[in-house]
Amino acid sequence: MGNRSSTLARWIALLLPASLLAGAWGSQIFGGLVPCEMCHWQRWPHYAAVVIAALAFVAPGIASRRALVWLAALAIAISGAIGVYHAGTEYHWWAGMTACTSEIPSGGSTNDMLQAIMAAPIVRCDQPQWTLAGISLAGFNAIFSLGGALIVAWLMTRKDRAA
Repeated sequence: MGNRSSTLARWIALLLPASLLAGAWGSQIFGGLVPCEMCHWQRWPHYAAVVIAALAFVAPGIASRRALVWLAALAIAISGAIGVYHAGTEYHWWAGMTACTSEIPSGGSTNDMLQAIMAAPIVRCDQPQWTLAGISLAGFNAIFSLGGALIVAWLMTRKDRAA
């Protein structure tokens, strides 16, 4: 794509959101955590970033590849900004979405659906389900996403020096 820095930026723009999505899905499928509404909001920009960054590997022309990497970095930063908002809500720094959400399987009789609704876990956006050293998953997403977007931007503006 031009130089080593921009090639590294392209790889980070692809692998960072893919890794964060893998972690989110892993915590859901294998860890038993149920994402709240804002957790889902954080995932959408990462899905977009993965697609956009993947296109940067096949797009014709250096200018179009560079533009796609910049767009992927923007999508990653948007997820990070949502992560800041979500983490702030969890830490009660500000009021946020406090609506309860849950996942309900569809199908079956009305009675089956009502029983599923009543048995579904209630997930609040203002209560972290998991923390490490006081940092929630939303907080980690904010750190990694905003940090990663800054690294991609720095790499995209960097000129490689001859060895």
